Amino acid sequence: MSEGTMQRRAQRDHRDRRAKRLHRVLVCAAAVPVMLVATGCSSDSGDGGNGGGKASAAAAQQSVSPTPTVRAARYAKLPEACAVLSKKTLGDLVPEASKSGKEGKSTDTSARASCSWSSLDNNGVKGSQFRWLNVSLLRFESDVTRGAGDKLAREYYQKQVQEAQAVAGAKNTKSAPVAGAGDEATAVRYDLKKKEGDFKQQTVVARAENVVITVDYNGAGLAGDKAPSADDLTKDAEKAVKEAVAAVSKANGSAGGGATPSAPSSKAPSKTPSGDRKGGTDGKPGAESPSPSPSKSATKQS
Repeated sequence: MSEGTMQRRAQRDHRDRRAKRLHRVLVCAAAVPVMLVATGCSSDSGDGGNGGGKASAAAAQQSVSPTPTVRAARYAKLPEACAVLSKKTLGDLVPEASKSGKEGKSTDTSARASCSWSSLDNNGVKGSQFRWLNVSLLRFESDVTRGAGDKLAREYYQKQVQEAQAVAGAKNTKSAPVAGAGDEATAVRYDLKKKEGDFKQQTVVARAENVVITVDYNGAGLAGDKAPSADDLTKDAEKAVKEAVAAVSKANGSAGGGATPSAPSSKAPSKTPSGDRKGGTDGKPGAESPSPSPSKSATKQS
């Protein structure tokens, strides 16, 4: 082989090696964008709403505790206590009372209210007739720690009835359910002897959803006048409590029982009226103060 031939073969081999190296570089350069695109797609898939993103959101949701809720109370306010009874009813029950009653003290009349009336019909030497009437209203808010408003009202209602049935010194105590007065109602009546005379006491307790209404009504024949009929007094007290229940419904914009709650309540614990009751005073005839033993429905807030 001549020297020229060998030189041409060496040059051809060198060109082939350079071509192979260039081919490998171009192949690698083309592969880099493909890898970047693949990586980018993988990253988008992980952040989107179809893959790991959903799993992450679900895990985060499970780690948050749900907010506690309780059924909303049906009644949101109370009527004006001294306006719950009609003029006719007041004329029948306390005929000699002043035109307006005596409103009880309350720091929140939307949750607690009361009004009382006192009547003394003096018949001279024939004696006199004394009547005392008190209407108390307590509204219970739903509370996430204590329960729904109607549940709290039911507990207070039961306590009111039990206390009326256990008044010290009461005689001839009788209890009976009352129809047509809210969700539940009970009339408790008894005789109570005081230095002024023999009193006939009627306590009617009614519950309308989350509101408890207590009507205390008593009467006595004084200075020789005969005692009033306990049956008549009880009928009058039941009439009064039914009017008060209707007034609660009307104050909340419904003739048939108030507005239905639309959603559960998640309110934090609130100051709800408690079941504590305050005793009455001596109930002397003619005084605008509680009777000899009204059900202590007027109220102290916890």
